[in-house]
Amino acid sequence: MTGPEPSTIRRKLESWLAEKDGTEAIVLRARPEWSGEPILTVSGVAARVVPCPTPMAARAALHDRRDNERLVLLTELADDDLGDGLLAHVSRGRVRSVDRWDLVRQMFRLTELDPAIADPRMGGGGWIADALTRYTPVEGWPAPSGAILTRDHTLRCLAVRLLGLDDEQLDGASLLQWSTDAQPVLEFSRLPSEVFEGITRYLSDTAGTVAEPIMRAVRAGHGIEIVPLGLVVAALWPTNGAQVNTDVAIVRTRLEPYFGGLRLSDAQAKALRMITEAWIDRARDTGQQQEAQRMIKRAEQLAASVDATPLLIASDVLPSGFDARLRAFANVLREIVKAGQPTPAAVQMAQQEWEKLDRHRTSDNDARKDTARMAVRALRWLASREATGPATLHDAVLRQVHDDGWVDRARLDIFAGDADPAVAEAYRQLHRAVDLRRARHDQQFADLLAAATAADAEPGALLRVEDVLDRVVRPILEHRPALLLVLDGMSVAASTELAESLTRSGMWLELTPDGGPRTGVLAALPTVTEASRCSLLSGRITSGLAHDERAAFSNQFPTGILLHKKSLRAGAGAALDSEVVAALGDRSVPLVAAVVNTIDDALESADPGTVVWGADNITVVRDLLAHALDRVVILVSDHGHVVDRGPDGRPRRITSNGNRWRSTPPPAGEGEIVAHGPRVALGGGRVVLPWREELRYGSQHAGYHGGASPAEAVIPLIVMTSGDENAVPGWGGAPVASPNWWRETRIDTMIPTVVAPPARSSTRKETVPEDVATLFEVAPPSQPIRELSAASPRPVLIDALLASDVYQRRRGTRAPLPDDRVAALLEVLLSRGGRATLDTMSAQAGVPAHRIGNTVTALRKLLQVEGYPVIEIDPDGHTVKLDEDLLIEQFNLELP
Repeated sequence: MTGPEPSTIRRKLESWLAEKDGTEAIVLRARPEWSGEPILTVSGVAARVVPCPTPMAARAALHDRRDNERLVLLTELADDDLGDGLLAHVSRGRVRSVDRWDLVRQMFRLTELDPAIADPRMGGGGWIADALTRYTPVEGWPAPSGAILTRDHTLRCLAVRLLGLDDEQLDGASLLQWSTDAQPVLEFSRLPSEVFEGITRYLSDTAGTVAEPIMRAVRAGHGIEIVPLGLVVAALWPTNGAQVNTDVAIVRTRLEPYFGGLRLSDAQAKALRMITEAWIDRARDTGQQQEAQRMIKRAEQLAASVDATPLLIASDVLPSGFDARLRAFANVLREIVKAGQPTPAAVQMAQQEWEKLDRHRTSDNDARKDTARMAVRALRWLASREATGPATLHDAVLRQVHDDGWVDRARLDIFAGDADPAVAEAYRQLHRAVDLRRARHDQQFADLLAAATAADAEPGALLRVEDVLDRVVRPILEHRPALLLVLDGMSVAASTELAESLTRSGMWLELTPDGGPRTGVLAALPTVTEASRCSLLSGRITSGLAHDERAAFSNQFPTGILLHKKSLRAGAGAALDSEVVAALGDRSVPLVAAVVNTIDDALESADPGTVVWGADNITVVRDLLAHALDRVVILVSDHGHVVDRGPDGRPRRITSNGNRWRSTPPPAGEGEIVAHGPRVALGGGRVVLPWREELRYGSQHAGYHGGASPAEAVIPLIVMTSGDENAVPGWGGAPVASPNWWRETRIDTMIPTVVAPPARSSTRKETVPEDVATLFEVAPPSQPIRELSAASPRPVLIDALLASDVYQRRRGTRAPLPDDRVAALLEVLLSRGGRATLDTMSAQAGVPAHRIGNTVTALRKLLQVEGYPVIEIDPDGHTVKLDEDLLIEQFNLELP
């Protein structure tokens, strides 16, 4: 028999006082040793605890009792040893036992106990009774729901009490969150061993596999470091199932002391990885970025302490993992470019390295991820076979709209580069390779531009800037009022970003002629505002300033309104002038036109090469569109632009009229053309224009325009409506605008992305039909990449899903997508490793671009069983993710 616990004696005292038997003393059978306070006070009653090894000691205690004082006598003597005379003065006239389970019954006010509570083989034992007695809360233990006190109820009560959690929080996530608070973790670590071990065993049953590693780390004094430890574990037990090499095995062993010597099982490591990475995500999402960063920094330190830093490339969270993956990506990129023409297998290798980078769950490096994505896209473009050059200027304009403008967008990001020197070098080499091919296209365009300008042939299907009002705006006005937005300096590359930004929410739908590919517009020459914007708003080749534009526009549209920058400005608190808002809402004003200078202004001193042009940074467009929901919106520019090449630029010291155009003489030199004819609005109808983007004549700025490169001379045309794809006859919902190489493709089956149309004479006169539908005749769209092999069988997983009982039940109650559409969407995701952009899914699954958002939403709802996200959209708003394991689990799929 051991000395009694003070808590046990207190509980027994409480029970005796509750009996109110009128006696002044109680004798309890216990070792006559006492380590607690000599006097216990219960409900205002003082009781002195006296160890009594002999009868004389008991008699002395009774004799010396003070008035109003109760006695608790502790003795191992039997009733006969004490005698009747002494026992006559104590409760019940006998020695009362101190039965721990009786106390438990007393505390829970129940008589029946589950035998498992006291059975060590079933996780019970006397330690439970002692702990219940010792740690009883002031308000007492909560009663069980039934008449029997079960082991689960008692252990849950103890766990909640000792951890300081709510009853509903005994799960892995709550346990991990608990571990981040030092004080309760320290207190729990100091519990008696049998209590600590017993609660740990219980938590392993209730909180899952992750409980034991957490509690072992607590016991080892590293409980407060569970989140950082879990982040390191995530790198040492990656998800890809790769074979463990010697270095990993050694570091895993070094990590064992942090878990009290526990050798983590794969299941424990997986559970710890998932829960700690989720904790970081949740902390970031709830504004606790500093706490998340603190945990991440500590994880990096722990990794260094066990020599695990080189292995952090496997981490999806730690910064070292991102940096290592980016360098690995750059190494692959550099080797591919060095080898010359990229092969499909080489591009696939780069794509795989980028996917590893993209899986890293960081928000701090999104821009670096995007640059790497652009590098892969540029590589895919280089890997596609280059077809014969365009036969006509119209073909060259379309190449810029459908293909090369997207190349420009990618290479701008690549040109902006990366801060890591090793990555920067890889991007530099890739940019040089892209530039070489892109320069050939620029020269082809410039030669066709010079010839067509001199020939002054009828435009045919070619849409020129001076024709936009007659061939686009007026036919639209016959059916709907319009808002014409002239974004000064917007290139094709910038327009692809802006169009994506405006249509992403689904509020705006892009229209194209007959629902076909986009078309483009040829600027006036030189490609400066004075010539091209005035020609656009005048409907003829001319030059002039803002007041000339207003006069010409009023002559064209007497009831229309043209707004320049000053007209759009408003006072404090208003985004737009009230007269502008009124005009947009007035259907008697058929055409409202607005000139937006945001992009052109950036060419002066900002860095247009690093800006992603969208509604967030061209806010006036966003504000105007908010009041134009009943109008067809026509976005166009007057010219594009090229960016300054910094030390790679080639300034030419020569007398000039602008940064990118000059009069003759001297004659055109290398990288220049002579343009002359009626479409040359300045320089007396004859100018020299550089087609090489790196050439400039004047002072250095952030960007330039005026030259003959397609980035400057091809104007984008984007037509949108607020959700009505039938708003304008002859126009329909646009397909995916991006070229095939822009999207994730099965590049092992790549075929040419550009197919030259039949040759036509650039000087042939063509009669322009009056029907607007024929004014946009374009060459057949480029032959697509064969993105999914028609001969390949549908994945077994998809067939199993469509045949499953769970799917059939959900399909029957949710009016889901047709099975073929579900299969097509899932096949795209499975073919890309569970990730694909919305554009890729639209193009490969055959879903119209303006419907893909709603279609994916319907797919998510169909496959989301009990709220589990089988399909998710990345925070970037573009990428769709499939959790294949969760799909199999939620639909109970059995695969061969």
